[in-house]
Amino acid sequence: MTTTSPAPPRATPEPPARARRRTGRRFGWTLLVVAVAVLVVIPVAEVTAGTLTPTPHVWARLWATVLPGMIGDTLLLMLGVTIGTVVLGAGLAWLVTVHRFPGSRVFRWLLVLPLAMPAYVLGFVFLAIFDAPGPVQSGLRSAFGPDVWFPDVRSLPAAALVLSLSLYPYVYLLVRSALLEQAPATFEAARMLGASRSRAAIRVVLPLARPSLAAGLALVLMETLTDFATVSYFNVQTVSVGVYQVWKGQFDRAAATELAGLVLLFAVAVIAAERLLRGRARYHQKGGRGRGLATVRLTGARRWLATATCAVVLAAAFGLPAVQLLWWSGADLMAGATTLLDPRYAGYATNSLVIGTIAAVSCAVIGLLIAHSTRMTSGRLTRIAAQVTTVGYAIPGVVVAIGVLIAFAHLDTGLEALGVPGGTGLLVTGSVIGIIYAYIVRFLALSYHSIDASFTKVSPSMTASALSLGAAPARVLRRVHLPLVRTGVVTALVLVTIDALKELPIVLLLRPFGFDTLSVWTYQLASESRWESAALPALTIVAVALVPVVLLIGKDRLEGAR
Repeated sequence: MTTTSPAPPRATPEPPARARRRTGRRFGWTLLVVAVAVLVVIPVAEVTAGTLTPTPHVWARLWATVLPGMIGDTLLLMLGVTIGTVVLGAGLAWLVTVHRFPGSRVFRWLLVLPLAMPAYVLGFVFLAIFDAPGPVQSGLRSAFGPDVWFPDVRSLPAAALVLSLSLYPYVYLLVRSALLEQAPATFEAARMLGASRSRAAIRVVLPLARPSLAAGLALVLMETLTDFATVSYFNVQTVSVGVYQVWKGQFDRAAATELAGLVLLFAVAVIAAERLLRGRARYHQKGGRGRGLATVRLTGARRWLATATCAVVLAAAFGLPAVQLLWWSGADLMAGATTLLDPRYAGYATNSLVIGTIAAVSCAVIGLLIAHSTRMTSGRLTRIAAQVTTVGYAIPGVVVAIGVLIAFAHLDTGLEALGVPGGTGLLVTGSVIGIIYAYIVRFLALSYHSIDASFTKVSPSMTASALSLGAAPARVLRRVHLPLVRTGVVTALVLVTIDALKELPIVLLLRPFGFDTLSVWTYQLASESRWESAALPALTIVAVALVPVVLLIGKDRLEGAR
């Protein structure tokens, strides 16, 4: 007897109206990402437009006066910082990763502490100690007479040294991570063929770590380009310093835009150099992720020399400046707490906290929406637009600030033409909207990458299941994605808040009249050589900036213990 199995039930096709609504909702998320990308690109496009349509008489005037010196100082400073950070960052990473000596395990994570010390804070402490009125030169004059020689402190080499001490952790972290991931087979093979450890490191290990070294140097040079407070302390006239001086001193928007475009060209050159340094070559190692290079125990005088090297760098980059700031703050407190009780301190701290919090929440919300949108649509347009939203972090702060100023000036003119009361300057000088906008452009990449890293741990099948059950994308975001990526959201909030607190060029160029932050106050006091008064606001910035560094150290120690 033949039995016939029943035919499987046919899936009920989705009604066309519902399918159109779902497609429309997905397209709406794509439009959201594209809109954010456009808003991020506008300031950069404004400066680029000014660069592509140069004003001949402006360039002629700049070239006849200050431009050649600015370009020369910028190139020399970048060269000096490159050499300094490679020697300190890569050298220390090699020292603590593949050698054992007294304190090596502790120095592995302590050497990242200078990340919490902004260069403009380290710079004025350096000047206070080593400049002519400082204790070092005063002591030398007392011991050897008033004509004792001492190198010029307010100089380009000193500025390069300070920036190198402040920025070397970028190279250190990335190179050390690359060394930890390398398999030892290639290095050991080079050693068996008769190469010394130093020759094997240069010919084998360094090429494998080249992408990490290039990425670290790109970050360092971007920070060097955007800095103008530190270099201005040392009388170094870089292009970024010129942008600020032309805008604030001469109120010449055309010249400031032209100089900002030159800074942008330097930034593009750095990115191109980073790609060139990586090269087209691909370096692979057998076995994928390695177990790290074998460590060697140093003996005799070398072990103590290694300990002293790490201790001196750490003391110069973080320990002594932090102690000096504490000493000045304590002396101020013993003298009557003039800075602590100064009402400006509370006001500027509140300003810093308010704009930092608004920027952090804005970046976290936008970053969450972008990451969620890429998961919802997964289209090419969405992915490209999401990557475009991160370009602001690769653009120097002075360029972003000038671009926002130009864009808001155009918007102000349009509002005035429409009869909006307030006239020209309504947005640029009448509120902190410009600062918040510039912060979002500058720091959105931090937020997006932090949240996107959490999204990678969410299984796509979980998202697909929620959608197949009829949940709308907004409901999926609220009920599924947000609870699962909350760690990334919190990380984004912390990172953006602290970077906003430390940020100086954007606030200096965009702040409304009478609006100051702790970073601006620190810079102004240090520019007037009022070191003791600048100590407490600077120490506040350092203390808050220590939060992510301590979290990074804890994560590093946890991973090292596994």
